[in-house]
Amino acid sequence: MSSALVFSSLRRRKSPLSGAFFTPADLTDLALLQTVVIIAGELVSRYTNPNASLPLFQRRNSRSLIWKVKILLDFLRFLSDGGSLLRLPPSATTCLKELYILIHRARSLHDFCLQSSRLWLLLRNPQISGHFHDLNIEIATILDVFPLGELDLDADVREQVELLHRHCRGSKLFLEPREEALRLRIFSFLEEFDKGRVPDSADLREAFVHGLRIRDAKTCRAEIEFLEEQIHSQDEDVAPSLLGGVIALVRYSRFRLFESLEEEKKINPSFLRVGDSSITIPKDFCCPISLDLMRDPVITSSGQTYDRASITQWIDEGHCTCPNSGQMLAHTHLMPNRAFRNLIAQWCVAHGIPYDPPDGYDASAEIASTVSSSFAASFANRKTAEILLGNLTIGSESEKTVAALEIRLLAKTGKENRACIAELGAIPLLEKLLNSPNPSTQENSVTAILNLSILENNKMRIMELNDCLTSIVSVLVNGLTTEARENAAATLFSLSAVHAYKKRIADECGAIEALALLLKEGTPRGKKDAVTALFNLSTHPDCSSRMVESGAVSALVEALMTEGVSEEAAGAIALLVRQQTVVDIVGKDDATVSSLVNLIRRGSAKGKENAVAALHELCRNGGIALTQKVARTPALGGLIQTILFTGTRRARRKAASLVKLCQRSEIAAATAVQFGGGWEYTARNSSMRRNSSFVTGDVSVSVSLGISVPVL
Repeated sequence: MSSALVFSSLRRRKSPLSGAFFTPADLTDLALLQTVVIIAGELVSRYTNPNASLPLFQRRNSRSLIWKVKILLDFLRFLSDGGSLLRLPPSATTCLKELYILIHRARSLHDFCLQSSRLWLLLRNPQISGHFHDLNIEIATILDVFPLGELDLDADVREQVELLHRHCRGSKLFLEPREEALRLRIFSFLEEFDKGRVPDSADLREAFVHGLRIRDAKTCRAEIEFLEEQIHSQDEDVAPSLLGGVIALVRYSRFRLFESLEEEKKINPSFLRVGDSSITIPKDFCCPISLDLMRDPVITSSGQTYDRASITQWIDEGHCTCPNSGQMLAHTHLMPNRAFRNLIAQWCVAHGIPYDPPDGYDASAEIASTVSSSFAASFANRKTAEILLGNLTIGSESEKTVAALEIRLLAKTGKENRACIAELGAIPLLEKLLNSPNPSTQENSVTAILNLSILENNKMRIMELNDCLTSIVSVLVNGLTTEARENAAATLFSLSAVHAYKKRIADECGAIEALALLLKEGTPRGKKDAVTALFNLSTHPDCSSRMVESGAVSALVEALMTEGVSEEAAGAIALLVRQQTVVDIVGKDDATVSSLVNLIRRGSAKGKENAVAALHELCRNGGIALTQKVARTPALGGLIQTILFTGTRRARRKAASLVKLCQRSEIAAATAVQFGGGWEYTARNSSMRRNSSFVTGDVSVSVSLGISVPVL
């Protein structure tokens, strides 16, 4: 077998830790040799330093691999002493290139072992041992091909290399017995939970404290956060259901084994809430251009995945290369990455994050369900919740604060946990803490209620609990921290998803006023929470009068000019202007129409749709004068023309209707001029009504958008 075929077959056995490495091009034999010596020396020095840290697990495999690289380094240094006269056989050059890749893979594997959590390494112990074994085989293969007989080597160097060759050729997969026993012990704990039994505390302590060296609650939290990130990493070695069970086991052990009265309020984990900007999004789900969560992932001709809006803008600006790889794009056709979109959608659904799919994408059809938890995970989480609710009931103030925090975290991890926590009676206990003078307690309690409210059945529990809605609004109005007020607004948004609750929320004293104030003066996150809540409330026709009285309509008009909330504000206005009282307020503000037109020009597909819908409702309910003002807006005709051909289905329908309204207003105005009288066109009933006042003089009316309306 040729060397090319040997190395090609090795590369086909891809490792999730190998990464993509390429040898430097256009190097002389000496330069290539010196480059390999440098990277091998860096790896050896990094891990042979007396102060170097070694992973808790895989230590024997790590030391063995570093020893092998050190022998190779001595061999390569001997070759490099040949200086500028060095001439290597072609097969030796090929081997040096493969050594370059191998050393990079070895470094990646060591880094992975150092940076991973202890339980993650333990769960993947056989697979990681297999990666070390693969590197041993690759070293043996490289030395099989390396023309040692053609090189003038010292006897001791040759002996060392041949010894290394024999060792690698005869190496076998090594699993540390102690590590394997501990891994099986973790599985036995999950089996206990799966049978509805709680593992013995002494056994748990032995495994966690002495085996895993997890000796405090802080380390438990770090383990949980790392494992949660791996659930959606597409790793096939560990099933998500198994990871969920291990996370539940660690969470239970954290409260069963360690003191909970630590300074939790000083810890700043990435808490989840609906649409929270502080949530840790898996980096693979972020667009390489915008660094935001991808809503419509597409694949370019280079094979890279981007969010459609970002890569489209990149191409429209005249670029013809892939932003990530720099490769020339063979064509600009974008292929939807449906598999990746489904993964992102599943992650959003699992964490209760609103997912705005691209037009035409049926999320309910493509997302059958989120990752289901095993019975072991559910049972362990239930036992953890029982401990927390006990602290919430009879604990000290500090214990109640910590319990509220942990319920907040537990409630973010799936509908089973949200249902279990509510069934155990957490909501009334959390409601009592909403008026706590402790800012941390109040913030954690309202956020826990927010996370629980994501489950539909829990919305009913919250709304039917006496004074719970009043307490949530009280936090919105007088919350002790910014995040508490914002999370109270997000809770109202979550609750208002049920149509029957919209009117009750709107009628709650101070609710809409506080949302309007948050929309005007809040942080970007707070404005987003406020506008989404107001949008939900706007869908109920009986809420419009309260929206006007409270100043929410004015706040929404101002929000049209605020980046980040303008699209939702336009959607709310489109709903509210169906009421005449709202039209009278919105129509007087000249900035409203210009802001909506600007949103059509620069907004997303959803933003354009909302803006066109708002203009349509303004014209439909605002009479001929307002319709003429809209029609005379500069550049509107061209923008509407674009919407008619490229907009969403609803946007095209609204745009076509808007054009007809403007054309009818022109006819109505022209008729009024022709008969010398004052006529008012009412789009609501498609008729003209004679005014009592008489209009004299020539009047020139020109409001046509110059668009022929296609049949939709």
